Amino acid sequence: MDTNPILIPLDVPTSEKAIEIAKVLSPHVGGFKVGLELFTHGGKEVVQDIKQFGKELFLDLKFHDIPNTVAKAVANATRLNVDWLTIHCSGGPEMVKAAENAAQETAATLGIKAPVVLGVTVLTSMNQDQLTATGVKDAVEDQVARLAEMAVSNGLRGLVCSPLELPRLRSILPDSIHLVTPGIRAKSDAMGDQKRTLGPKEAMDAGASRLVIGRPITAAPNAALAAQNIYESLLSNGE
Repeated sequence: MDTNPILIPLDVPTSEKAIEIAKVLSPHVGGFKVGLELFTHGGKEVVQDIKQFGKELFLDLKFHDIPNTVAKAVANATRLNVDWLTIHCSGGPEMVKAAENAAQETAATLGIKAPVVLGVTVLTSMNQDQLTATGVKDAVEDQVARLAEMAVSNGLRGLVCSPLELPRLRSILPDSIHLVTPGIRAKSDAMGDQKRTLGPKEAMDAGASRLVIGRPITAAPNAALAAQNIYESLLSNGE
């Protein structure tokens, strides 16, 4: 394993708290995820502060709007030199194309590596009943596969998916596609708001590229030790 695949979600209300967590965990993880809660508090400044730890930065804002608006948002995110960012696949083919093109073109202009634009298919907090309530009658795994194939065929190089969808997506998508997986829980962990979960080692063995792991690390009595133990488990034959 060349890269530590663990990404820590900084789902905290202030920049100060996020930096405190990053300082403790940066020696033990591969990167950090900045989501809506933190970004709406700290903006681009907190992204820059977290980038200073020298780890991957996952900007998880799940853009979903008309293609032109999403393209401009992706361009601005690319200027922050993030490694990963998210859009909703349900925005459709033109929005997906606009997002990927904006990332590539902006990065080329700046002379930096383009971030991987990750398509979100079905949120990992949703189960079958919740998906059906939105008007989608198909099974969760079928909707995930349909949106994933659409997104990849329109240029995306990565997806966010539940660990339970990893085997199917690996079977239908090119090997080069990055699959970033939240919903990681050990057997002893509470599921929280995640409905479709798997253990860290199981998810990596199923084809995950990165693991977004929150509460099993951040809520542990010793977060650094928890992160180190999970990483070591990924290198072993057991979970």
